[in-house]
Amino acid sequence: MQTANEQFLNDVVNYISSLVPVNVERCKGDLSKLLANYSVTKVEPTEVHPDLEDKIHLFLSAKRLEGLSELTLDNYARDLRIFARDIKKRTDEITTADLRNHLSTFPHLKMSSLGRKLTVFKSFFGWLTNEDYLMRDPSKKLKTPKKEKRLPKALSIEELEMLREACETNRQRAFLEIMYATGCRLSEIQRLDRNDIDYHAKSCKVIGKGDKEREVYFSYKAMYHLEKYLKSRTDDNPALMVSERKPHGRLSKRGIQREIKVIAQQAGLEKKVSPHTMRHTFATLTLNNGADITAVQALLGHENPSTTQIYAQLTQEKKREQHKKFLVQ
Repeated sequence: MQTANEQFLNDVVNYISSLVPVNVERCKGDLSKLLANYSVTKVEPTEVHPDLEDKIHLFLSAKRLEGLSELTLDNYARDLRIFARDIKKRTDEITTADLRNHLSTFPHLKMSSLGRKLTVFKSFFGWLTNEDYLMRDPSKKLKTPKKEKRLPKALSIEELEMLREACETNRQRAFLEIMYATGCRLSEIQRLDRNDIDYHAKSCKVIGKGDKEREVYFSYKAMYHLEKYLKSRTDDNPALMVSERKPHGRLSKRGIQREIKVIAQQAGLEKKVSPHTMRHTFATLTLNNGADITAVQALLGHENPSTTQIYAQLTQEKKREQHKKFLVQ
């Protein structure tokens, strides 16, 4: 069986002889002497190229030092490793066409999801170029796809009440009220512990995107049902939300999603309801009730006001009310 060096030598000599007439044996002998100073490793078709794997590791390490959250780093790592398994090239051999071809293998994804993947590639190759690992950035010519212009699907007040009435356990009602009252992201809620709650101030501090801390607030309903749920528990787990079955471990994000979905099914709602739906509902109903958009932006943990602005879509009833109230007769 040929070694990697021998196979490489034969491949190079065969390539040269296909271009110009050469003495194959002499060429092979001369190249063999040169290769004696090197160790050649063959990259198998099923393997990630070691150079690309190394660059991904360097990039993720650098971003960790810059303070990116573990959730963001995990997302970066997943997208880049899927890319590396698909491309199997040295980093400096990757072209714009490679990136386009890779992104085209996800026809099922929405434009927003493809845009997120492209953002990861732009960050990765931009960093490599700035750090002088690459002479040029293959992602530079790629434009971020336009996002679908869809309004967030918030619940109406009637639908929110239907969910409340459909709750069959203390746990379900507490989950629903916390999600709605705080407007938190799923990951922010999932990480909360019992001791994080300030019962006097009816608030708690959560860690959002970019590891930024902010304070969020509970309604009287949320506090009432949360305390009722916690009093009914017999475990000593510090987590705010735990599984129903012993040993009552911290509930996963998927577990919380499943519980909200179950409540929606109990309520007979046909539309999809998720923890993010509750966040949309908090933002939309609060703004429609007259809240200042800057305050809602801070409560949601949005850096950019334009992100909050998409929730400021008035309902037909609110439009009619505003017209009647402010029209000069």
